[in-house]
Parts: sequence; C-alpha cells; structure tokens
Amino acid sequence: MVEQVYTASTTAPVNIAILKYWGKRDTKLNLPTNSSISVTLSQDDLRTHTTAAASSSFTEDELWLNGKRESVEGPRISACFSELRALRKALENADAALPPLSTYKLRIVSENNFPTAAGLASSAAGFAALVRAVADLYELPQDPEALSRIARQGSGSACRSLFGGYVAWEMGVEADGSDSRAVEIAPQEFWPDMKAAILVVSARKKETASTTGMQTTAKTSSLFQHRINVVVPERFKEMSKAILEKDFETLGKLTMMDSNQFHAVCLDSSPPVFYLNDVSRIVIGLIERLNSLAGRIVAAYTFDAGPNAVLYYLEKDEPVVLGLLKAIMPSVDGWQTKPAVASIAAAVPEGLDDGVFEAIKEGVSRIILTRVGPGPLKSEESLVASDGSPVA
Repeated sequence: MVEQVYTASTTAPVNIAILKYWGKRDTKLNLPTNSSISVTLSQDDLRTHTTAAASSSFTEDELWLNGKRESVEGPRISACFSELRALRKALENADAALPPLSTYKLRIVSENNFPTAAGLASSAAGFAALVRAVADLYELPQDPEALSRIARQGSGSACRSLFGGYVAWEMGVEADGSDSRAVEIAPQEFWPDMKAAILVVSARKKETASTTGMQTTAKTSSLFQHRINVVVPERFKEMSKAILEKDFETLGKLTMMDSNQFHAVCLDSSPPVFYLNDVSRIVIGLIERLNSLAGRIVAAYTFDAGPNAVLYYLEKDEPVVLGLLKAIMPSVDGWQTKPAVASIAAAVPEGLDDGVFEAIKEGVSRIILTRVGPGPLKSEESLVASDGSPVA
C-alpha cells in the first residue's frame, strides 16, 4: 500500500539586479555587505517550476533538477529545510490534528525553462520556488518577507524572487540575519510598462562561481570598501526614488553606472575576476551610442556575474530598441516566441555605426523578450506523481 503523498507546486521568477549585491559579511547565513535592488521578470519567459512532496514512505530528502537527481547534502538546502520544518513543527505542536509533515522526508522536483548556471539567476528562482513550495506544502502562515529570510540562506538573491515588481534586499545589521530580508518597493502593477531584452551571449557554466568571485573581491579589491560604504547607500536611495517616481531617465543611468562599477570592482580583484567578454563590451558601446543619438536614455544595460546583457526599456521605446536588435540579428532564436513584436520593423538609427553588428550577431545565441512580472504563483501542475515518483 502506497502511503499518502502530500504535494504543493509553485512557480517562481528570475530577478535581475539593477543595484548589484556583491560580497558577504557572513557566508554561512548569506548576509550581504550591501543592499540591492532588482526587477522581477515575467514567469511567462523565465521561471522555475517546483513541486515539494512529503510522505512517511520517503526514506531520505531528495532534489531533482531538470530530470537529474542532485545532492541535498550542502548547507544551503539543509538550512532552508531546517527552518521550514521548525515552522511546520510549531503548527503541529499547536494542532495535534495536523499530519506530522515536519517529520517526513521531502522530495523536491524542479524544472527551469532557461539555462542553469549561465548568469541568468537560476539559483535565485530555484531557491525561491523551493521555499515557497515547501511553505505551501506545510501551510505556513509566514508572509513573503519572512520567507525571504529563509530563501536568502539558500541563495542570497533568492530572497528578492519572493516578490514581484521592484524589490529591495535590505542588508540588515543584525549578526543573526533577522533583519536581512527582501521588501517590495513597488508592485508590478505600479509601473507595468518596464520591459527587458536578454541577450544570451553564453549559455555555458561560468568559469568563476559567484560565491568565489565575491570572496576574492572582498579580500583583495581596494575599490570594494568605497563601493559598499559610499556608493551603494546613496545609489540605493536614488534608485528607490526613481522607481517610485517612474523616472526611467535616472533609473537607467544609475543602472548602467552600477553595472559598470560592479564589473570594475571584479576587475580590481586579485586575481582579476572576469564575467564580461568581447561581445558584452560591444553591446555596452552600442547602447551608449544609441542613447547618445536619442539624446536620452532609451535603453539601460546591466550585466550580472556573466556575459549576458539585460537591456531594460519602456514599452513606448520598444520600436527603437527591438528595431535595432532586429536589424542586427534578425534570425536569432527568440523572436518567434513573441508574435506581438512581428510588426516592429528592423531599423538602424541614423548615425549609428554598423561595424559592430557582425560581432554581436555571431556572439548572441538567443534573445529572451520579457517584462516586469509577479512573484511566486501556485501551480496546479505537479511534478510528482501520486506514488511519489518524479514526473518524467
């Protein structure tokens, strides 16, 4: 007889920071050395789908990612499981009628619809989905802010994926991390016309893992302390204000400045940490030139710990931004996923040198067109069968 299998499923979004988190003051708790701000992207285009299952018949905790079994031995997953189980145990202690799910082993099955470990914030969406799915399985009453403290321990930026729209991760000052959590600056509905085009320059696993890069930078960069103590606190206030005022000119300028400084600090490390490549730098020059010709910020680039370019722009400027990208790479994978952009004509602004077009065309393998989106959503589609096995 198969014991009852309890399940809950959720989808969680990718977020891309516009004010970068880089450096940890506590590696075990994933406490950052600076606050950060991000935009949550639509799950129509980038999401992790996760089912959490529990049963008295399970003999060990398991994690399945994109059809492959992964280790659950690491401290990050263990920390999330431990805190979530403790919250469930408190509910069970208060209500003896509840099934003792806190004592059952967990089976987590996840699927991404984007390349994993390629600089597309896969761990952020993954841990946000894991925490939200288990919280739903356990029927926990904790709000997204409280759950963000748990998700943070799995992956720092995962705390921001517990919210939609425009999100801040407040670094906090307490040693136990109790005040290091994500908060909503503004929901998706407040400024819904923010859009993004992600140029996938490389879907390969990055050479320097983010955690390793952070540790190297914090220990060796002479620019690092100036960034976290002087630049970021002021920029945090300016960016928050720009979001609440829907001031894309200011937000775009600060986004590009912060991306550039983040990578400058990485380069200032010893040994230097490289995440950009030649195609990344060409894209930077292209967008700077486009904005210069327009006399305003039409698009803003940002690069996380990887070579992929994320271009933010407003819906009203989509013909300019996507028209240029269509002219450069009309046949790249991704255009066909958005029939609504079919009517946008390829167009190169007068005065823009097309000498770099071939390098971008050859270096970009895929374009992902998306926009600001919501936080985690419950799903009726289970990745765990009624007998507890992962759905193939």
